[in-house]
Amino acid sequence: MYLERTRYRTINYSTLIILFAILLFACFLLWRDQKKDQKEKEALERDLEEKQSLYKKEAMIVAKEAVQRDIEKFQEETKERRQELSRLEAKLIKKEEALEDKAQEYANKEAAVNKKMDELLDKEDFLAELVQKQTQELERISGLTSDEAKNMLLEQLKADLQQEANNMIRENENHIKEVSNEKAKEILTTVMQRFVMDYVVESTVSSVSLPSDEMKGRIIGREGRNIRTLETLTGVNLIIDDTPEAVVLSCFDPVRREIAKIALEKLVADGRIHPVRIEEMVEKARGEVEQKIKQEGENAAMEMGIMNLNKELVKTLGRLYFRTSYGQNVLLHSIEVGHIAGMIAAEIGANVKIAKRAGLLHDIGKAVDQSQEGTHIELGVELARRYGEKEEIIHAIEAHHDDITANTVEAVLVKLADAISAGRPGSRRDTLEIYIKRLQKFEEIALSYDGIKQSFAVQAGREIRVIVQPEKYDDLASVRLARDIAKRIEEELDYPGQIRVTVVREFRVTEMAK
Repeated sequence: MYLERTRYRTINYSTLIILFAILLFACFLLWRDQKKDQKEKEALERDLEEKQSLYKKEAMIVAKEAVQRDIEKFQEETKERRQELSRLEAKLIKKEEALEDKAQEYANKEAAVNKKMDELLDKEDFLAELVQKQTQELERISGLTSDEAKNMLLEQLKADLQQEANNMIRENENHIKEVSNEKAKEILTTVMQRFVMDYVVESTVSSVSLPSDEMKGRIIGREGRNIRTLETLTGVNLIIDDTPEAVVLSCFDPVRREIAKIALEKLVADGRIHPVRIEEMVEKARGEVEQKIKQEGENAAMEMGIMNLNKELVKTLGRLYFRTSYGQNVLLHSIEVGHIAGMIAAEIGANVKIAKRAGLLHDIGKAVDQSQEGTHIELGVELARRYGEKEEIIHAIEAHHDDITANTVEAVLVKLADAISAGRPGSRRDTLEIYIKRLQKFEEIALSYDGIKQSFAVQAGREIRVIVQPEKYDDLASVRLARDIAKRIEEELDYPGQIRVTVVREFRVTEMAK
């Protein structure tokens, strides 16, 4: 036991010694490596210092060279600038010398001019004295002062100039009349050729086709209740006669007639015809017609290129689609008037937009003249003013039938375009024979009075112009003649609209210059 313990201690001591030796060896190796690293670090620092010193020396050399180059360059530039300044200085000296020479020359010339001016002033005084002596001598010889002679000469000159001006004015007036007549014919011919609308003469009746004659009995209904309901709701007369498979609708109001036609066509297509169904279809037809009115108004405004019309005015304009005047569709007539007025305005340099707008709206009053009191001109003016139209447009509407004098070019163009559109052959329902006979009758009535020189039916039969003999009619008698002719026309003739009677009394004096 003791031996084993002793052996164990011996082993432990040996192990400790070995471990200590290994530790010492490791410390030695570590110290040696540190020493070696320190030497290498010192060597690197020395190398770095040497390189930095070398770099500094090289940088100093490069900087000195750059500075030396800049100095040399600056010296060269300075030398060049000094040379340039020397050249400029030499030029300036030369110019200064030249200016001094010119100044001296100008001074010499000025002295010469002053001398000549003095001579001229002396001559002027001499001439003035001479003129004064001559004037005094002329006044003594003529017996007139200079002012009197001057006034006499001016009066003679004014008379001569006035005579020449009158001759020139007369010649220009004749020339202008000839040229203007030819130009007006050319413009009107061109415009009427460029724009022509198709016309369909409207009537006061419409017909609705039926699938069979049996449908007539269903339209009449038991004891006539269906036909009475339809006539009551629409205000249209239904004529059911022997015409096969057709019913005729008669009404002077085209809007009501169109509503009745659409409603009847819907009822025939549906097959169910009784008072309740009739009422429903009439309401639907009325809505469709209102939509059609709005659409036609928008289409008309768009066709004319007018995009800023009041909505209510557009709707009122669309009602003209179902309005006729002497068989002529008023909306188509208004569109044509707008186009014609705009084309003529473009030809003569007037305002095209105002002419087209006024032409489109000139008959707007006819959309409401069947339901409101007043002429279509008065109603049109009221509508235009209510919906914010300009005064130029309102004036053109008011003047297109000569109710007032047209004060603008555009108003005259609208009146002219209205006459052209209404006067186209076929545009209105009157036949040529009836139209000619009516015009002849107008002229015959006027010529039946004593002292009438000539009579003309103008403005498409809207005006009778009577030229009287001035020695037989004074102003008061002319007024009575116009009233008598108008009264006879009212009593003896049937005609659409109004007829204006104009009596012209002219007193002319003619002298011949030989």
